[in-house]
Amino acid sequence: MKRSMKNIMRYLNPYRNKMVLSLLASFVSVVAALLLPIYTGNAIDVLSGANGVDFAALWQELRILLYIIALSALVLWASNLINQKITYHIAQDLRNSLMEKIQKLPLSFLDRTPSGDIVSHMISDVDLFSDGLLLSLNQLLSGVLTIIGTLVIMFRLNVKISLIVTLLTPLSALLSGFIARRINRYFKSQTDLRAQETAFVNEYIDQEKIILSFSQEEESIRSFDKINLPFGDVSMKAAFYSSLINPSTRVMSNIVYAIVAYVAIASALRGDVSIGQVSIFLSYAAQFGKPFNEVSNVISELQNALVCAGEVLNLLEEEEERETGETEEFLAKGSVKITDVSFGYSENRILFEHFNLLVQPGEHVAIVGPTGCGKTTLINLLMRFYEIRSGSITLDEKNIRSLSREAVRSNYGMVLQDTWLKSSSVKDNIAYGYPEATMDEIVAAAKKAKAHNFIMRLSDGYDTLLSENGGNLSQGERQLLCIARVMLHLPNMLILDEATSSIDTRTELKIQQAFYEMMQGRTSFIVAHRLSTIKDADTIIVMNDGKIQETGSHEQLLEKKGFYYRLYSSQFENENEAG
Repeated sequence: MKRSMKNIMRYLNPYRNKMVLSLLASFVSVVAALLLPIYTGNAIDVLSGANGVDFAALWQELRILLYIIALSALVLWASNLINQKITYHIAQDLRNSLMEKIQKLPLSFLDRTPSGDIVSHMISDVDLFSDGLLLSLNQLLSGVLTIIGTLVIMFRLNVKISLIVTLLTPLSALLSGFIARRINRYFKSQTDLRAQETAFVNEYIDQEKIILSFSQEEESIRSFDKINLPFGDVSMKAAFYSSLINPSTRVMSNIVYAIVAYVAIASALRGDVSIGQVSIFLSYAAQFGKPFNEVSNVISELQNALVCAGEVLNLLEEEEERETGETEEFLAKGSVKITDVSFGYSENRILFEHFNLLVQPGEHVAIVGPTGCGKTTLINLLMRFYEIRSGSITLDEKNIRSLSREAVRSNYGMVLQDTWLKSSSVKDNIAYGYPEATMDEIVAAAKKAKAHNFIMRLSDGYDTLLSENGGNLSQGERQLLCIARVMLHLPNMLILDEATSSIDTRTELKIQQAFYEMMQGRTSFIVAHRLSTIKDADTIIVMNDGKIQETGSHEQLLEKKGFYYRLYSSQFENENEAG
C-alpha cells in the first residue's frame, strides 16, 4: 500500500492546484459547520432568557444561521465538484497510461495473460480505485479539519467536558482499525477472483457458438460456478466485515454522546453552563464523533481502492518491449536471410535450432508442414513479434535488430487466418493501415479483393457500420475486408497466413488470381495447409519439428518422394475420399 500511495501521488501531482481549491472549500465548509452549533446555542439562550424572548436578538442569530447554512451548502457543492473532476481525470490518465502500456508490452506477455484480466484492471479496478479516492478526498480532508476545529472550540468552552469527548471518541477509530486490518486479505482475493471471472466470461461469450454446438452449456455453467461461488463467498465476507465497522463506531459514538449529555446537563443544573451551551456541547460531541464514523466507513472502500490501484500499478510496471533499432524509415527490396537462428517460447519448448533460409527479392516462398511445426512462429520472428535467442535475421543485408520494430513491420503486408475488424464503417476498416486513402482508392482495393459486390449489398454500402469484430458479416466476408485492407497500400513484402481458409472455393479461385497479381515483383511468404494452393510457389519450405525437412518447387519435391510427397499424397487422398 505504501508503494501504491507513492505512485498514486504521481498521478495526483498534475492536479495539485485543484486539490488546493478543494482543501480551501473543505476548510470553509468545516468552519461553517463548526459555527452552526454556537449560533444555535445562542438562539436557545435567547429563547430561554429570564426576561422573556428578545425577538430582535433572536432574528439576528437566525439570520446568521441562514447565511452560514447557505455558505456551507455552496462550498460543499464546489468541493464535491472539484473532487469529482480530479478523480475523473485521474481515472482517465490511468486508462490512457494503461492503453499506452499495452502497446509497448511484448507479445509474449499478451499471449500468457488472459485478455479478461487486462480488461478487468483497465475498467473495474480503475473505477473502484477512483471511487475510493473520491470518498477519501471528500471525507478524510473534511474529517481531519472537523476534528481539529471541534477540539479547539470545545476546549475554549469547557475543558472538563472536552477531555471526556477527546478520550472516549477515538476508541471508535481503534475499533474500526482493528476490523479493517482483517478484511484487507478479502479485498485482495475479491480483486483476483473478479479478474478471473471477467476473463472467463470474455472467453466463453466469444466462443458461445462452439459451446452450443457441443452441448456444453451445463459444463460451462459448472466451470463458471467454480469461480463465481468462491467470488461470492469472498465478497460476502468482505461485505460482512466491512459492515461491522460503521455500526461498531456508531455504538461507541452514541455511548460518548450519552456520557457528554449526562455531564453537560449535570453542569447546567449546577449553573456552570447555560442550556444553550449544553446544546453546543452535544452538537460538538456528535460532530467530533462523526468524522471517526465517516473515516471508519471509508477505510474499507479505501483499502479496496488501494488493492485495485496495486493491480493497476503492477500492470503499468510490467517490463516493456525495449526498442533496440533505429527509428528511421527503411524501404526493403525484399531480400531475407535467416542465419543459424535458434528460438523457443521457453527453455523446455525449443522450436528452431540452427535454422537457415535465404529468400531473394520477388520470390514466392510457401511454408508447409504439420500443425505445430513452427510455420507461424517463423512469421512471428520475421515480424519481430518475438526476439530470436541466437543467430540473425537480415532484411536487405541489414540486421532487423538494428531497425525499429515499426520499420521492420512497415515493410510487410499481412493477411492472417484470424480476422480482426474494428467497430466502425466498412471504409474505415479497409483504410485502417492507410487512413489518408481516398474513396476511389478504397473502392479499387475492395474490387481487387472481390469484396465490392457484397459491400454494395449492405444497407449503407461502404458506410455500413460493423459490430464488434464484424459480427454482422460472415467469416468469409470479414476475410475479404482484411485482404482489401492490405491491397489498399501494398508494401514490397507480403505474408499470407492461411488467408483464404474461410472463403468458399469459387471465391478462393478469384482471390488466388488477385493474390497472384498482387505478389508480382514482391517477396511473399505463404503459410498454407492446403498444399493444392501453393503449387506455383517459387520455393516450398517443408517444416517439421522446427526444422527444414526439404526445399524446392512443387514438382521437385514430388520427385524426391520424401516428407512433402507423403504429406501431399495423404492430403490428396483425404480430399478424394471427402469428395
